Amino acid sequence: MYPTTLTQLARANPFSAPLFTLQKVEEPSQTVSTKAQSRRLAAASTAEGDSCEFGSQKYFILCGFGGILSCGTTHTAVVPLDLVKCRLQVDPAKYKSIFTGFSVTIKEDGVRGLAKGWAPTFIGYSMQGLCKFGFYEVFKILYSDMLGEENTYMWRTSLYLAASASAEFFADIALAPMEACKVRIQTQPGYANTLRECAPKMYAEEGLWAFYKGVVPLWMRQIPYTMMKFACFERTVELLYKYVVPKPRSECSKPEQLLVTFVAGYIAGVFCAIVSHPADSVVSVLNKEKGSTAAQVLKRLGPMGVWKGLVARIIMIGTLTALQWFIYDSVKVYFRLPRPPPPEMPESLKKKLGLSE
Repeated sequence: MYPTTLTQLARANPFSAPLFTLQKVEEPSQTVSTKAQSRRLAAASTAEGDSCEFGSQKYFILCGFGGILSCGTTHTAVVPLDLVKCRLQVDPAKYKSIFTGFSVTIKEDGVRGLAKGWAPTFIGYSMQGLCKFGFYEVFKILYSDMLGEENTYMWRTSLYLAASASAEFFADIALAPMEACKVRIQTQPGYANTLRECAPKMYAEEGLWAFYKGVVPLWMRQIPYTMMKFACFERTVELLYKYVVPKPRSECSKPEQLLVTFVAGYIAGVFCAIVSHPADSVVSVLNKEKGSTAAQVLKRLGPMGVWKGLVARIIMIGTLTALQWFIYDSVKVYFRLPRPPPPEMPESLKKKLGLSE
């Protein structure tokens, strides 16, 4: 069978397959179902002796637990930097830079003052991590099964974006109450020093709305952030193994694979911080002030004001994202969860394009 003109154009098109190299692979001796093949979209290699089936209830539960550890611990660890970043956003006249922010905070509240808001941070981001990573795995498999094996491969970046956006929608609903308390504690000196003080006081003043008035700007901040976090990470892993790592991933040890995970996570984190920073500024100011709307805050900050504190956030989010992916992937290794390799072009698609005999 001779290739058609369309096939020749597809082969010559530099944009047809920008991030992968087609390779001829031998079919495994055993039969693999179409559904199982369409699920090969994770970030590390499949190990022998997996503790559960990919996509099983146990798999999702442990992925959610990995999300709790990765998000709850990392966000709590950088509370001092987050506190200074929030104060830079809401009071740039007083806290003019990262170093000024730290020095003023220590001078006024002591070293302990840098830990303000740690409790709502730990609780809120643990709940967010549970939903973010757990639901991402759920939606990724769900959408993959809906698309089918070939479309899953061709549209995998769109799949990552859709699955992560869907997961973050629910994750932010879980995060919003604790995020509101955290920002109020960190940016309003004297309002409350602990979560036990802050939550009842906010409820008495503004009712339940106090905890959810920031959910829409939270979606504006977190959904683009998470879409970038997951899609950029997944594709960066592919690129690193293709162009940087000197040997196939199947030959890499677990520590080497986790190092790739960390590097890909940091790269993704830098882009995440830039994409989501304007909305983060709005959330910080909105949760500090009573009666303000997101539109009013955005208008008052202006096009330059929304970028205050960006350097601090790049450092924080880059480190956070790298550590989160490292911890999440380590949890998968520890519990021996299935970790499929990066996706490869299905044989059926190769045959359709005339790329396989």
